[in-house]
Amino acid sequence: MKKISIYLVILLTLYACKTTSYTSDRHNNNAPLSKIDKIIKYSKTFEGVKYKYGGTDRRGLDCSGLIYLSFKKENIALPRVSYIIAKEGYKIPVKKVKKGDLLFFKTNKNKNRINHLGLVVNTKNGDIKFRHATTSKGVITSSLSNTYWKSAFTEARRLF
Repeated sequence: MKKISIYLVILLTLYACKTTSYTSDRHNNNAPLSKIDKIIKYSKTFEGVKYKYGGTDRRGLDCSGLIYLSFKKENIALPRVSYIIAKEGYKIPVKKVKKGDLLFFKTNKNKNRINHLGLVVNTKNGDIKFRHATTSKGVITSSLSNTYWKSAFTEARRLF
């Protein structure tokens, strides 16, 4: 009887360790999400929300509103304007970009100032996908390899 009890305790302990494991294996649906993953997941809930200059809710968002709300959900306070957010964290080479980093753009050729940003949601095979709010389509996910975004790209920054 004691042998069975010991084996049962060992088996239950192993099972408990496996189900509470903090693995980064995304195939394990029980694995907790990192702060970055939570920010990205929350930003996805805004996909399709229409563009509104200065907007900060589901009725309409601009690019910095999307980033502001997505990070705020995880208690990370950011400024509300893209060119000011561009002073946060530290600059990184585009080749080192990973999910959770921010991409900054100058889309207005008449002004030499950052006026747009996006949140990197995926980097696969050198293709950088980022979520942002566009005036024409609202909140969408785009690729940095797109000619327009590639030419407007200014810098990448990592907040943490």
